[in-house]
Amino acid sequence: MIFDFSDYGELLVLVQASVYAGAVLGIAGGLIGVFVMQRDMAFAVHGISELSFAGAAAALLLGANVVLGSVVGSLVAAGIIGLLGARARDRNSIIGVLMPFGLGLGILFLALYPGRSGNKFGLLTGQIVSVDFPQLGLLIGISIAVLAVLLVIWRPLTFDSLDPDVAAARGVPSRALSFTFMLLLGLTIAVSVQVIGALLVLALLVTPAAAALRVSSSPILVPVLSMVFGFVSAVGGILIAIGSSLPISPFITTISFAIYLICRVIGARRVPKRKVEAWR
Repeated sequence: MIFDFSDYGELLVLVQASVYAGAVLGIAGGLIGVFVMQRDMAFAVHGISELSFAGAAAALLLGANVVLGSVVGSLVAAGIIGLLGARARDRNSIIGVLMPFGLGLGILFLALYPGRSGNKFGLLTGQIVSVDFPQLGLLIGISIAVLAVLLVIWRPLTFDSLDPDVAAARGVPSRALSFTFMLLLGLTIAVSVQVIGALLVLALLVTPAAAALRVSSSPILVPVLSMVFGFVSAVGGILIAIGSSLPISPFITTISFAIYLICRVIGARRVPKRKVEAWR
């Protein structure tokens, strides 16, 4: 049987650290995802996640902290992309090179790992018990740091994301902002991998923001909606997965995709009304 909610209360207590982590990561991923969409960097999310996976797999093999290994891998990838990929064409080429390298390296480390196969599979697709309370503190600390820095650079980063040429002409330090954002993105991906896995991290860092942009263009409402969508997707997916024998990621991705479809329908219905009002 795929679903069994008979012992749901007891199971919820055992995985409450994962629920808290999902809530925090849903909010952080939803917020930073707005800039991912504005800067057209969805491909970069997937590229960084592969190096994050490699770092986590190396830490698993060496018996080190998996979260820290994931963070190191993400920061290395984010730093390389940030330094060498100033232009979109260069950035995509670098990401295309890093992705197979990171994935191949991660698979090598997992093949050498002698432990449980569930630990290997969890790095790719997420695990309901992937986060314990010591790791939870680290995940929350990293997420809070990311949100704090993001709020500090919010206005110049928004300016640089929407109109980089004018921002540079106005003296906005575009290169420094871009590099800082890449590091923040790397940290967010590293902690997200612990919950949803490396292969499906886009569901927390891209889909919520894409859904929010379908129903609003408000600079205030879009981030709020994106955080709400990320929170609902992450926590909702984990709560459903508790009563299932399946990994977390299918539930998180399904909820996230369903929200996107609903927002797309709502957005499509609003466009004709705007056109009619414009002609009056």
